[in-house]
Amino acid sequence: MEIIVLPSPELACLRAARTVANLVRSKPDAVLALPTGATPQAVYAELVRQHRDEGLSFARVTAFNLDEYAGLPPDHPASFRRALHEALYRHVDLPPGSAHGPDGLDPSPTEACQRYEAQIATAGGLDLALLGLGRDGHIAFNEPTSSLGSRTRIKTLAEETRAANQAAFGPEPVPRHALTMGIATILSARRCVLLAFGPAKADAAARLIEGALTAMVPASALQLHPRATVILDEAAAARLTLRAYYETVAAGKPAWQREE
Repeated sequence: MEIIVLPSPELACLRAARTVANLVRSKPDAVLALPTGATPQAVYAELVRQHRDEGLSFARVTAFNLDEYAGLPPDHPASFRRALHEALYRHVDLPPGSAHGPDGLDPSPTEACQRYEAQIATAGGLDLALLGLGRDGHIAFNEPTSSLGSRTRIKTLAEETRAANQAAFGPEPVPRHALTMGIATILSARRCVLLAFGPAKADAAARLIEGALTAMVPASALQLHPRATVILDEAAAARLTLRAYYETVAAGKPAWQREE
């Protein structure tokens, strides 16, 4: 696992955007798994800027949302499909048919999740999964105690997660269930990049990086991934015991490992 600590969320997002852009330039038909929420917004803004100013093309990219609320239509203001459309898809040249999300309205969620897994496989598998980190250590909607071998499925959301997402719903209740890529689905990606910012994420980040591999911290499964990168700001890195070592590793990278 590669640990990168940068002075601010803005610089961290620029670093993550550079990783995504480098992949898309080197593999124009890249398959991406993308999150919503506040954390990746600056990543998407930078990708839009590179599309506009530097010719970064998404014309052959395939994108999969990490998750979606059960029972929510895709045009609902709080749906993740709409959030990604507003933040990224409508600003770049990604074909509408190349943007996929779990079908939260399907009356058979199990079958919808199986179809989603089949879509990912048909696309050639995930090249990169961009991830955020929940305060309780969840990734996507894989709440604590999620199976580390899980695939896309329906999950009951923790009350803390629902409370964290309440603002997007205003007076409406946050759905109690969501369809989410499983941990094994995420680990199948050829590259994983996780972002975490602020003091509220410091404990989860430390447990993810330096704690035990456990279903109680679903993000700790990234310890098993051969090419996972965790990008933190100063506040999120505050509880890391081995921070000096991570900085030594980053500074001593051979030229062939560096991402320009």
